[in-house]
Amino acid sequence: MSGNAEARQSALDRFLDAARPSAALSEELFAAVDALSGSPSLRRALTDQGTPVAARLNVVRTLFGGRVSADAVAVIEEAVKLPWATTGALLAGIERQGVRAILLEADAQGRLDAVEDELFKVGRVVAANPELRRAVGERRVALAGRQRLLDDVIGAKVLPATRALARRAVVARQDSFESTLDSYLKTAAALRNRGIATVEVARPLSAEQEARLRAALSRQAGREVTLHVIVNPAVLGGVRVSLGDEVIEGTVAGRLSDVRRKLS
Repeated sequence: MSGNAEARQSALDRFLDAARPSAALSEELFAAVDALSGSPSLRRALTDQGTPVAARLNVVRTLFGGRVSADAVAVIEEAVKLPWATTGALLAGIERQGVRAILLEADAQGRLDAVEDELFKVGRVVAANPELRRAVGERRVALAGRQRLLDDVIGAKVLPATRALARRAVVARQDSFESTLDSYLKTAAALRNRGIATVEVARPLSAEQEARLRAALSRQAGREVTLHVIVNPAVLGGVRVSLGDEVIEGTVAGRLSDVRRKLS
């Protein structure tokens, strides 16, 4: 993402932060994105920088006024004021605020850690089942059917916020279901200025081991990290950690590979 795009996203983030983010607001923003996705002419009308801002805002009010809450209209208006490079970027900006609205509400309720953990686990379940992965991502199948399939898998096992985001990830038009969930996890971590560490271990870690590892990785990252643990019997010993773009090898297999590379 370019610096200008990041600045636009940050401006919209700040606007939502000062509003009243909630799951209800999120649903309205997602509905707006879906409505605009189906109309290229409306998307162009809202992003045409040759059209005065006042005229673009009037389009927003005509489309959404009385159909969604005043808070939702305000977020969409704020997005339309910004100079997005493409119509897709506008939709992505509004979509992001829909995701953030759910996550901010979960954070206010003290449930953000649980939502992050559940989203990660949902992604792992889908990734581990090729048939389910194909079915959830098959865009030729009706969206409602794919969402029902996901509901059958996660059901009432997760928090409402997790279920809402998992169902929304099925809607993804560009990225895969798992990639979309990963983007949600990054957004959640960013709310609290955290990094993300994914840890593979041969056996489950105890709570004490997780706490020590999280503390060590937080020191290395220079900020607190959210820790996601994968149990992988193929890891012969120790741990394998992905911290941002860095992979830290602490496994027997990793050390053997290092030796082979040095000898070759």
